[in-house]
Amino acid sequence: MQASSTTPSRILVVEDDNRMANLLVSALTSHGYAATLARTGEEAFFLIHSTRPDLVVLDLTLPQRGGLEILAQIREQQLPTRVLILTSHNSVEDRVLGLNTGADDYLGKPFSFPELLARIGSLLRRTSPPPRSDSAAIADVHIDTKARVVSRSGVPIELTPREYDLFLYLLEHRNQAVSREMLTKDVWRETSRFTPIDNVIDVQMTRLRRKIDDPFPVKLLHTLRGVGFILKEPEE
Repeated sequence: MQASSTTPSRILVVEDDNRMANLLVSALTSHGYAATLARTGEEAFFLIHSTRPDLVVLDLTLPQRGGLEILAQIREQQLPTRVLILTSHNSVEDRVLGLNTGADDYLGKPFSFPELLARIGSLLRRTSPPPRSDSAAIADVHIDTKARVVSRSGVPIELTPREYDLFLYLLEHRNQAVSREMLTKDVWRETSRFTPIDNVIDVQMTRLRRKIDDPFPVKLLHTLRGVGFILKEPEE
């Protein structure tokens, strides 16, 4: 069950199958979340902007407006809402596309409710420790930790909430090897490591590298074969 708090986390379920939608809302409500439902893409788009949910559980196949289109618009507008895709489209290609579009997590149908609840709880928890100051930097990358804004050489870099959490964790471990086990435990908050999470981590690292490193001559993010990753100060 969700940890008690004065205000329950707001979750928007976007699902057009009546039976599945009712089951999801009922289960989330019984576990202490404030769950609302959208049955079409247009309704989801309206509720995301009017109620600003903490998390969206998003089906991909929807009337009026598809789930990937909704997800892309959330990220283009830099909304802080976390998004968990819950869909029957569960091939490797589907998962990679969903994560590349900006999903924070991806779960295929059929699924178990305990796993869904665990993933939701993981996404809603703070994924990084409280910052010690309002800013941090490495090389020409500057982070405003209060506003969660990243820039490099003065150029703003748009990161999803998951990408930001991942980069901040790497920054806090600068010049140190960071394993997939560490990322699984400390960023994704998974209690046990299982094979699919490796693919998720690799996709997120690729996306992060594309934004942080690719447009700039000096590379900061490096893969350590057989070990993990490292955010490394450039050599003088």
